[in-house]
Amino acid sequence: MSDLRYPIGQFTFKSEPTESERKTFIEQIAETPAKLREAIRGLSLTQLDTPYREGGWTVRQVIHHVPDSHLNAYTRFKLALTEDEPVIKPYDEARWAELDDTRTTPIETSLTLLDALHERWVRLLRALSSDDFKRAFRHPDLGVVSLNKSAALYAWHGRHHVAHITSLRERMKWD
Repeated sequence: MSDLRYPIGQFTFKSEPTESERKTFIEQIAETPAKLREAIRGLSLTQLDTPYREGGWTVRQVIHHVPDSHLNAYTRFKLALTEDEPVIKPYDEARWAELDDTRTTPIETSLTLLDALHERWVRLLRALSSDDFKRAFRHPDLGVVSLNKSAALYAWHGRHHVAHITSLRERMKWD
């Protein structure tokens, strides 16, 4: 792997996923909490505080980041489903990762939050029609983002951060 920032490659999206591809995105989102738990199973406090790459976040920061990010995504889905192309508020994920709650909250709190969030989010996603996934929100920097693209992004996002941890484990030979 040449770029540790993108252990599964950078996010790419084709304009209109098939129904089968969309189901795969939903299943990947559904699997994220369990895969994250498995990725960190047995890690010590020192290992949790190890950056996944030089200059990168620690495993602990990654664990807390995923529910922060996915809470924002879930909210964006709800807004797009109930409003016409709402303008969403971006957030500074790097600054969020530096806040005190990221340093002091036990990781189990964020893992439990992610479990509950994904239970709700996946129920919502599985109930949506193909037309629902065409709904969109407006991102101030990215423009109009369809729910199709957002689902693909967050399917990738969960796998991306799990791979940060699993690739670190492999490189460090943490079994």
